[in-house]
Amino acid sequence: MSDWRPRLIASDMDGTLLRHDESVSAATVAELARWRADGVPLVLATGRPPRWMHGVREVLRYGTAVCCNGAVLLDLEPMEILDEAPLEPDALQAITAELRAHHATMWFAVEYGWEFRHEPIYRPRWDVDAPGVAVATLDEMTAAPAAKLLARHESMTRDAFVQLVEEVVGVRGTVTNSSTDALAEISAPGITKATGLAKVAAGHGVGPEDVVVFGDMPNDIAAFEWVRDGGGRAVAMAHAHPDLLAVATDVTGGNDDDGVATFLASL
Repeated sequence: MSDWRPRLIASDMDGTLLRHDESVSAATVAELARWRADGVPLVLATGRPPRWMHGVREVLRYGTAVCCNGAVLLDLEPMEILDEAPLEPDALQAITAELRAHHATMWFAVEYGWEFRHEPIYRPRWDVDAPGVAVATLDEMTAAPAAKLLARHESMTRDAFVQLVEEVVGVRGTVTNSSTDALAEISAPGITKATGLAKVAAGHGVGPEDVVVFGDMPNDIAAFEWVRDGGGRAVAMAHAHPDLLAVATDVTGGNDDDGVATFLASL
């Protein structure tokens, strides 16, 4: 594939495009600008909600973001939501009730996109006092459609907890993880970064064979498989989770070493 060039660039954010301090390096910005000048669009495929996209928008100022692991499509330029595929209230209520029945010390939060609600005992790791973040009861949180349901446990290991959640949720939702914590991210059935990325790519007239995607965590697996199986390039960061490395076509340097920019420059 020495002469292969992408027609669309897709990248995860945390641990991939962003450095550990959440900045985008000048080298990465310049490399992405070079590809954009050649007409190659950028898609950010992230577990982040829209409300966490303001910082990167200030740097890149363009592109489409697949947010909440595929549940929300966001146009970065006007910061406008283009499409949503939420978990409906009946599913939220059934899933949380059954999960709590299995493990009473499991706590929940709900991501609506622009707002975030969490149970009093749930411990948010970021933006605890940010606008749009508030404490709510489980009944209040599950009364409206949500982009993503979060389940957290403070003592179980990550892999054991995510496996437990997967077994309980079954086909009623899509379960993944993008953290080192025991945190399970639950989306509507069939919704992944791959489904969101496929929608955006189709809008550009691009198939998976013409996509390069970068990532580092298990919530990137579906996108990697979609691109890899379609003949594109699925590029894992050097520090990526073993499960993601297993489905990658290529490996690049770490996020603090401008791995995304380095790989794109090699093309």
